Amino acid sequence: QVQLVESGGGLVQAGGSLRLSCVASGRIVSISVMGWYRQAPGKQRDLVASITNDDRTNYADSVKGRFTISRDYGKKTVLLQMNSLKPEDTAVYYCSARISSYLGTNDYWGQGTQVTVSS
Repeated sequence: QVQLVESGGGLVQAGGSLRLSCVASGRIVSISVMGWYRQAPGKQRDLVASITNDDRTNYADSVKGRFTISRDYGKKTVLLQMNSLKPEDTAVYYCSARISSYLGTNDYWGQGTQVTVSS
């Protein structure tokens, strides 16, 4: 069974920083793209940032220059460093990964972690 487990969310004041971590576990053969999405109340889930297995990154315009995504391949981990946080960054953040296992290749999601930025 493949799982993604996020950690690192919380409450922070505007201008502060948080680092989110997501660890993949299970009978994993390989991981291609990993990414972070977020969903605010009443809104759709949107891509925040993604990173391929050759370290190509993609960011939403709203977070460029403030957020940095990175991967630790040995630990099957993806990190999201969030700086200069704004109240509009408040959302539930979800980790996603395209994982190949003995069951085939599928997209997996974590359970989500709440990020709240106070003004």
